[in-house]
Amino acid sequence: MHLRYSFRLYPTVGQRAALARTFGCARVVFNDALAVRQEARRSGQPCPRSADLQKRVITRAKQTPERAWLASVGVDPLIQSLRDLDAAYRAFFDSQSGGRAGRRVGPPRFKSRKDSRQSLRFTRNGFRIRPNGKLNLAKIGDVRVRWSRRLPADPSSVTVVLDAAGRYHASFVVDTEPTLLPETDREVGIDLGLAAHAVCSDGAVIDNPRFLRRAERRLKSAQRALSRKAKGSRNRAKARRKLAKAHARVADSRRDWLHKESTRLVRENQAVYLEDLNVRGLARGRLAKSVHDAGWATFRRMIEEKAARYGRTVGIVGRFEPTSQVCSACGAHDGPKPLAVREWTCVACGAVHDRDLNAARNILAAGRADRSNARGGPVRPGVATPRRARLVEAGTHRDTGSGTGCEPCAAGATGSPRRGPGEDVK
Repeated sequence: MHLRYSFRLYPTVGQRAALARTFGCARVVFNDALAVRQEARRSGQPCPRSADLQKRVITRAKQTPERAWLASVGVDPLIQSLRDLDAAYRAFFDSQSGGRAGRRVGPPRFKSRKDSRQSLRFTRNGFRIRPNGKLNLAKIGDVRVRWSRRLPADPSSVTVVLDAAGRYHASFVVDTEPTLLPETDREVGIDLGLAAHAVCSDGAVIDNPRFLRRAERRLKSAQRALSRKAKGSRNRAKARRKLAKAHARVADSRRDWLHKESTRLVRENQAVYLEDLNVRGLARGRLAKSVHDAGWATFRRMIEEKAARYGRTVGIVGRFEPTSQVCSACGAHDGPKPLAVREWTCVACGAVHDRDLNAARNILAAGRADRSNARGGPVRPGVATPRRARLVEAGTHRDTGSGTGCEPCAAGATGSPRRGPGEDVK
């Protein structure tokens, strides 16, 4: 399976300038290739092949006075930007034809130098890890890395990311085998909410930390300071970075907390059952800020990915299953209830239920019932078949090449084993 490991980079002033040139060249190559493909489509000509497109916007463009500065940067990030364009077009066409799951995506758009996120990808030929732990990038130099853990294998590629807060990260893709945990007989159903982030079927309650709500005063102050600055001024750029850093602190705190909670649930339980919530629809209502702050979709994705890594099972119960309307003791359907009703008494058996705990127990029962049945489709409507989670994490790239001789992986030059704020894998 393929995993991503992200670490902070600390380039020097000269290396930042070299990275800025490379960001700009990759962006120009992407935009030139997109313009060529759009022109071919408008004129009714066949789409140019990737090899011909590479010769036109990179090889031949370097020989012209207008694009001669493309030769000042490494060629690997430029080629990878063309592959990103191909991937964007494939996603667009698959989305239109129904071959891509999820919401529809639009066609590729031109990149801007004012985008809040810039990225470059280097393959095995464009980077190496030095014995002293520094990351060598082609035509950029040895960049200092803050290693927070060892890489489990030689990386196949690295993506250098510059975020809106001005921080540099190196995201490595490694191919490693799943780490199967000892089997346990514990299973849990989880009901996600806002008052409490999650209520488990065993009665455990995970409190909602509300990272965005707690930081609202600081964010409002930074936003007001930004709005008072003249557009285009240096002070406005400083205020924008200050606001971006405040938002980054909130996002990092939330991501770190979700990683810890999802890891604990996957390690302690053999099977985890969740409800398929319509997060996108809920995020358009009056509770939109609280829904986004809770991070339900990210929490579910982390559980699925870690379950695949550790050999656990994830079951998703359909969103139309009446988990809050059925008595978990006798199975009587008591009808819908407004959100203000947090406790209710079953008219059939007289059991007193907490709304969230009852829903979590119904989610566990629905998942267990479907898992114990024979293979095939679900037995009753609204219950998805429990399955092993995805073995490849979203956003990674497959590569079957050979190793790079990563010295920190073998020699332990990656420093402390604690996790850094930019790391995405647990």
